[in-house]
Amino acid sequence: MRVIFSPEARAEFDEAIQYYDQQRQGLGDELRAEIREFLPRLQRSPLTFPVERGDIRRLILARFPYKLLYSVETDHVYVIALAHRRRAPGYWVDRTE
Repeated sequence: MRVIFSPEARAEFDEAIQYYDQQRQGLGDELRAEIREFLPRLQRSPLTFPVERGDIRRLILARFPYKLLYSVETDHVYVIALAHRRRAPGYWVDRTE
């Protein structure tokens, strides 16, 4: 099953990488690598991750304070947000409607 990032999630991904690269050169690449490490698991078994709200599930990153919020569609996984776990909880909810 393929993984598709919403435009908003892609923008959050790019912003997070840029932010971490400003903190320390290469740290953004480490965030990118962690997300890529989880993608095969998400593709193989998207229903194993817990439900966040309604039909939206979450995959919590191990090293960085982010979670991928996604829905499981018929033929793909749709990432709605790359949400910081400590900021503005629930800001992404209107993306699901």
